Amino acid sequence: MTHRISGRTAALVAALSAALLAPVVAVTAAAAPAPAPAVSCTSGTAGLAAKLTKDITAALKNHKGSVALGLYDRSGNTTCTLNPATAFDSASTVKVTVLAALLWDAKKTGRHLTDTESDLATAMITQSDNDATSALWKQLGVAKVQGFLTAAGMTKTTPGADGYWGLTQENVTDEQKLLKLVTAKNSVLSDNSRAYILKLMGQVEADQRWGTPAGAPSTVSVHVKNGWLQRSTHGWRVHSLGTFDGAGHDYMISVFTQDNSTMDDGVATIQSIATAIHKDLVPAKSGVTRYTPTGRPREAFVATPPRT
Repeated sequence: MTHRISGRTAALVAALSAALLAPVVAVTAAAAPAPAPAVSCTSGTAGLAAKLTKDITAALKNHKGSVALGLYDRSGNTTCTLNPATAFDSASTVKVTVLAALLWDAKKTGRHLTDTESDLATAMITQSDNDATSALWKQLGVAKVQGFLTAAGMTKTTPGADGYWGLTQENVTDEQKLLKLVTAKNSVLSDNSRAYILKLMGQVEADQRWGTPAGAPSTVSVHVKNGWLQRSTHGWRVHSLGTFDGAGHDYMISVFTQDNSTMDDGVATIQSIATAIHKDLVPAKSGVTRYTPTGRPREAFVATPPRT
């Protein structure tokens, strides 16, 4: 018997055959981008951690580069971190480490700084003088700088090679360790050494007192050391270290940035973060003014190897 298949049925069979013979195409959903690292804060003061997290996050909202920050306030056991392990070229912020290493080495041998060393240290910190820094870096040598880093527990800091101290690799975790040593009694730095470092950081020239001091209340003392560096990779690095003492608080802030289009972009980011921190830690009171940094921030230009 011959069976006839209607045209409509034949078309259906053909379509079904084509579908069965077609290659299987796997459909996978596009992977969601990894979330950006978030600011993390803790505090012994009720509500403060949440407020700091919110306000620092808001300060970072329009920043397009990379940022790392650390905050520690001894008085309220308050901390904030963002990308604390990310390494950055140090630029001039390493000058605090150089001075600390010099004083640590002098303490080991039971001697005071010479007049020449004192002059170089003063120029290095208060004026960010690069020649003075190079002279002290050469005098110490990488071995002594590394010796201090080991004693200080700054295990992730790597001194710059071939005399390029501005290319020392630093991160927020180690810089916060350094500032803690400078601001509290310890076995690494003598009390006189700590006072000397803070004295010089408190005498930094006005056009270099930008960054973390922004928004600091007049009721706290300010100590700062900044740095910037432009290279072909990661654009402008702009950093600021600051310690603040008074109004019932004892706190330190480290902020590192890179991938900035201009130096001013990095400065603005740091100052936005700092302003939020100072406001939350030390709320405004009648008669208390807030520090406004120079509108023309300056720093020493750090020499770097060619073809960077």
